[in-house]
Amino acid sequence: MRIIAGLAKSRRLVAPRGDTTRPMTDRMRESLFSSIAARLPNARVLDLYAGSGSMGLEALSRGAESAVFVEKDRAALDALRANLDAIGLGGTVVASDVDAYLVRCAQVFGIAFVDPPYAVPLASVVETVDKLSPLLTQGAVVVVHRRYGDDLPSRLGDLVLVDQRRFGGAELWRYEKE
Repeated sequence: MRIIAGLAKSRRLVAPRGDTTRPMTDRMRESLFSSIAARLPNARVLDLYAGSGSMGLEALSRGAESAVFVEKDRAALDALRANLDAIGLGGTVVASDVDAYLVRCAQVFGIAFVDPPYAVPLASVVETVDKLSPLLTQGAVVVVHRRYGDDLPSRLGDLVLVDQRRFGGAELWRYEKE
């Protein structure tokens, strides 16, 4: 796994050992970041269920202003901190349950990545996105990564589905806040 483009292009990332995280493939990240490229400069990014941090780090490499990485798994946190140190583009690590963080967060974001383990039920993912919505700027982008076959609605509160792409056994849903 590596950073695909930008200031840290080709820099390798470490992933936590075991199967508790499922990093997005380079092909998926390339497709996604190509579709949101115009939104990245100076964006404030939230990377929920951050794992190794590949999504937020890719955003920082491509010009995002800041990134907050929320993760609770110890092995993932170790990999995430190592990647932030190695890449050197900044970012804030929050060791917390995602829903607990969203309840107490006072920041606003223009881009959010929601990439929970597949074991997290779809209903819980929808609840998380509902809690996330008040923390988003007008026109914000929310990307949800799930296994193929999990059907997310075309509308989540004030978020409207603008793109859905399948990559083998996974899918990306991209929403925008009205």
